[in-house]
Amino acid sequence: MRSLRVFVVVLSAVVAGAAPKPHVIGFGSPQPVKVYLGPLEDKSIDITVRVLFVDTKLKEYTTGKPHDVTDRTFVVRRAFRINDALPDEARKSPSWLWQLGGWLLVDRSSGRVTQLKLPDFDAFYSDASWYRDYAAYCGTTNNGEHLVAVVTQLGIKKPLYHKELGKASGGELPDSDCAAPRWDRKPSRVTFAPKVGEKFTVNVSGHVADLAPEPPAEEQ
Repeated sequence: MRSLRVFVVVLSAVVAGAAPKPHVIGFGSPQPVKVYLGPLEDKSIDITVRVLFVDTKLKEYTTGKPHDVTDRTFVVRRAFRINDALPDEARKSPSWLWQLGGWLLVDRSSGRVTQLKLPDFDAFYSDASWYRDYAAYCGTTNNGEHLVAVVTQLGIKKPLYHKELGKASGGELPDSDCAAPRWDRKPSRVTFAPKVGEKFTVNVSGHVADLAPEPPAEEQ
């Protein structure tokens, strides 16, 4: 009997030792910075960045509000600094410029931070709108000349919906061609309002997204 009690105590200690250590996810204080725009980078917009910490370690810089996907995962927009110093400049320290990035997926349980690859997402011009595990936004083609409407889902490589809208204006401000789409529920749908075409709505269900039919014209 005593041997059994000893075995139970040892087994409990092993199980307790094998339990995963909880991770602490947190954000730092907001810091206002400037992002410079245009070919000459002679214009700027103000954004706010916050450090993303995992177990007190700096993992990424972020901007904007996070979106909870599940009770253990969330997404947040990435920001980063790039060194603008020329190789023949005398200064030894880097010359940092802030840039807008894509989106990060953060797992609270594992502490893992993953950079998402959203189809045709333009790090500067796109403004993603999230609902559940869906993201809707206006992106650009590879050459940056044409605007596309995209609805994508986490874990699915191909977009659920992809439609070319027309030639991009090449404006120097975010949302110059297409503001962040607007989501509705019951039924789940998202409405795009691009400046290069008519407003339209996409119905989303499971892994399927289809253009919603036009509402019937009101009787005269």
